[in-house]
Amino acid sequence: MTIQHIPNSAIPFLFFYIKRRPWLFGTVFLVIMGAAGSAVGVQYAMKLLVDAMDSSLRATANVWGPLYLFLGLITLENILWRLGGWQGSRAIVASGVDIRLDLFVHLTGHSMRYFNQHFSGALGNRITSTAAATGELFSTIFWRILPPITDFLGAIIVLTTIRWEMSLGLMFSVLVVAGLLIIFGIRGRRIHDNYAERASSASGKMIDVVSNVWTVKAFSASRREKRRLAKELNKEATAHRQSWMYIELARVIHDLCLVVTAGGMLLWAILLWRASSISTGDVVIVSALTFRILHGSRDLALALVGTAQQFGIINETLKVIAKPHSVQDPNKPSQLKVENGNIKFENVSYAYPDGHKVFDQLSFEIHPGERVGLVGASGAGKSTLISLIQRLDDVQSGQILIDGQQIDKVSQDSLRAKIAVVPQDIALFHRSVLENVRYGRPDASRQEVYAAARNAYCDDFIRMLPKGYRTVVGERGVRLSGGQRQRLGIARAFLKDAPILILDEATSALDSKSEKEIQSALASLMQGRTVLAIAHRLSTLSSFDRIIVLKDGVIVEDGPPDVLRASGGLFAETWELQAHTFDELETT
Repeated sequence: MTIQHIPNSAIPFLFFYIKRRPWLFGTVFLVIMGAAGSAVGVQYAMKLLVDAMDSSLRATANVWGPLYLFLGLITLENILWRLGGWQGSRAIVASGVDIRLDLFVHLTGHSMRYFNQHFSGALGNRITSTAAATGELFSTIFWRILPPITDFLGAIIVLTTIRWEMSLGLMFSVLVVAGLLIIFGIRGRRIHDNYAERASSASGKMIDVVSNVWTVKAFSASRREKRRLAKELNKEATAHRQSWMYIELARVIHDLCLVVTAGGMLLWAILLWRASSISTGDVVIVSALTFRILHGSRDLALALVGTAQQFGIINETLKVIAKPHSVQDPNKPSQLKVENGNIKFENVSYAYPDGHKVFDQLSFEIHPGERVGLVGASGAGKSTLISLIQRLDDVQSGQILIDGQQIDKVSQDSLRAKIAVVPQDIALFHRSVLENVRYGRPDASRQEVYAAARNAYCDDFIRMLPKGYRTVVGERGVRLSGGQRQRLGIARAFLKDAPILILDEATSALDSKSEKEIQSALASLMQGRTVLAIAHRLSTLSSFDRIIVLKDGVIVEDGPPDVLRASGGLFAETWELQAHTFDELETT
C-alpha cells in the first residue's frame, strides 16, 4: 500500500491535507470570514444607534432601524460561528485521521535498518503528536488568525468612512505591533524547536524503559532508571519553560503597545469630537474598533508565535518519518509469480551504513523444492542473507532472483506474500490467539486455523487456555511461554501456505519432546517447498538436502550434510563439538 509522497516540511504538509478537502476547508474559511465581518458590522450598527439616540428630537429619532440591524448582525454572527465550528470540526478531525494513517503507512514502508536506528515508541508518539499539532494549527488559523485579519480589514473600511487619517493611523499602529511580535516570534523558533525535540526524546526514552520493564526489575534498576529519566525530563522542563517564558515576554511587549496605541487613538477621537468633526457614535466605534483590533493583533501575533511550537513538532516528525524510503517499489511494479521456488544470488554485494561489508560478489543458487540449511558463527551473514531475500533492505550491487524475476522489480507485498517466515523471536499482537494465527492468511476460515494449529501441535494447549482460541495473548504474547509463542508462529506459517519457507531458529525455544513433534510437523510443511533454514543446532539440519556454511560473508562449504561431515571442514568440526557437548549433558 502506497500513498502520494508526503511533504517533508510543515507548510507544504498543511496544504497537502487542505487540498484533500478543498470545498470543506474553503467553506470554513468563508464562513469564519463572514462571522468576523458580521462582528465588525455589529460595531457599525452600534455607532448608528448611538448617533440616533444622540439626537435632540428623541421622540422622532429613528432608533429602530439601527436596532434591527444590530440584532440581525448579532444573530448572523452567532449562526456563522456555530456553522464554522461544525464545518471546522469535520475538516480537522477528518484530516487528523488522514495524517495518522498516511504517516503510519509511510513509516511502515521504511527498511528494517531504519527501525533499528529509532525508538519504536517514539515513532508512534511522533505520529500522534503531529496529528495533534496539525489540528491545533488548523484551529489556530481558523479561530485565532483569520478573524483578526478580517476584523482589521473591516475596521479599516469603517474608519475610512469616518476619517481616512484615522484608518491610516490604526493601520500603521497595528502593522508595527504585529510586525514586532512576529519578528520576536521568528527569533524564538529555535527555542520552540528545541522544546519539541526534547519532548520527543524524553517520551521515547520513557517508552523504551517501560517496554523493557522486566530487565529493569531483574537488575534492580528502578532507582537508576528514575535518575536517568529525571535528567531527561528536567532537560525537557527547562526547554518548556524557556519556550513558555518567551511567549510571556511577547505578551508583555504587546500590552505596552496596546496602552500607547489605544490611548492615542481614543485621545485623537475625543479631540475631533470636541471640534465637532466627528459624532458621538464615531467616538464609540473608534474606541471599540481600536481595542478590538489591537486585542486581535495580539491574538494574531501570539497565535503566529505559538504556531512556531506546532511547526517545530511537525518539522521534527517529518524530518524523521517523512524521509524517502531506502527500499522502494519501482514505478510500475509487477507481481511476483512463483511456480517452482528457485532462488538465485548473482554477484550480490551488501554493506552496513557504517561501511562494514557483509557480502562481496556473493553468488549461489537454491533449486526448486530444495531444503537448504544456513550455518555459520554469529556475524557470518546468515540473518542478513534471509533479510535480503525478503527485501527488507536492498543490495548495493548484484541481483537476487526468484524464478528468474528480480525481486527489486516486483512489488514488496507480492514478494513477501510468497514467503512464509518462522523467526526465532515470534512477534504476536495484543489480540486473540485466533487473530494471531489467522494473520498468516486473513481470509482463512476457522476450520483452516484449527487445522494449522493441529499441524503445529498447539491446538491442545490453545483449548486449555481460559477462552481457548478467543484468549488475548497480551502485549507481544507475554501471557504465553516462549515455546507456545513459537508454535503459534509455526501455525501461522502453515496457514500462509507459501511456496518459499524461511526458518530462523524455528525450534530454538522448544524442549526436546516438543522439538521432535515440531520437526515432524515441519517435515510435512517443507514438502514441495523451497526451504532456507538458519540453525545453530546442526542436528536439526541432518535431513536437509544441502548445507551452506558462511564465514565472514563468504561461502566456505556447500554440500549435503553427510558429505560435509566427512570432509573434516568447519561444518564437521562444529558437528563434533555439538555432539560432544550433548553427550556430556546426557551423562550429567
